[in-house]
Amino acid sequence: MSRGGPGSRAAGEERALTSVAAGDRHRGGEPRDLPRLWHVTLSVSGEPAPVAEVRRALEQLAHDHPFLLTSRYAGDHAEIRYWEEARDLHDAAAVALRLWGEHRRTAGLPPWEIVGLEVIDRATYRSRVAAGHGPVPATPVGVHPFP
Repeated sequence: MSRGGPGSRAAGEERALTSVAAGDRHRGGEPRDLPRLWHVTLSVSGEPAPVAEVRRALEQLAHDHPFLLTSRYAGDHAEIRYWEEARDLHDAAAVALRLWGEHRRTAGLPPWEIVGLEVIDRATYRSRVAAGHGPVPATPVGVHPFP
């Protein structure tokens, strides 16, 4: 049942498409509503788990979701880096914050909590790499132990 307020629609009614105003663009010049690439670094930690099980779970997560670039791990923490395509930072961060919990059971991930999240746009990532101060992948693509 529709409440009749602004933006409400009856069941089955489609939302009208709208154009992007000339001034409604992000820094790169593309319309804001188009998906962009965001570099995500997700850090998790918790009670120690067997390192072999952590590695196997991260490998399963990477197999299920080949967008993952690099995972580094130890017995009590891990870091996952990948590219996310999303309309804006809020959407990219929301997906990242759900990643660990939504795949905990299917990949056999440890019951750790998210303790860190960084989401940056592609231009910021490139400028950091060009300047020589990260977040350059510390290890090649894949699942690797922390040094």
